[in-house]
Amino acid sequence: MSKELSDLKLERKECPKCGATWINGTHVFRGTAASYENSELDLAGLVCNKNGDHTCINPSKGKEGGQTWEYRAGYIDGAFKARKETLEELGKLDI
Repeated sequence: MSKELSDLKLERKECPKCGATWINGTHVFRGTAASYENSELDLAGLVCNKNGDHTCINPSKGKEGGQTWEYRAGYIDGAFKARKETLEELGKLDI
């Protein structure tokens, strides 16, 4: 009786510069194994384009786009401003 074998393979690559991980060619986040369509571009904008060197294996290194720390800071600043305005409006209510 011969056993049927799968052709499943698992290839894992890790960037020697930042430790980012790719499984079967797809970038995945450590701890969660989450991935999404532009994760390599976001990684480039957040890490590789500023801190990467010749050892960086991110194929999106050097590309423009994706999230940046400036984008994230703006998002947080906007969220704080909206929350503050909401609280100020609530303080004006006659309850």
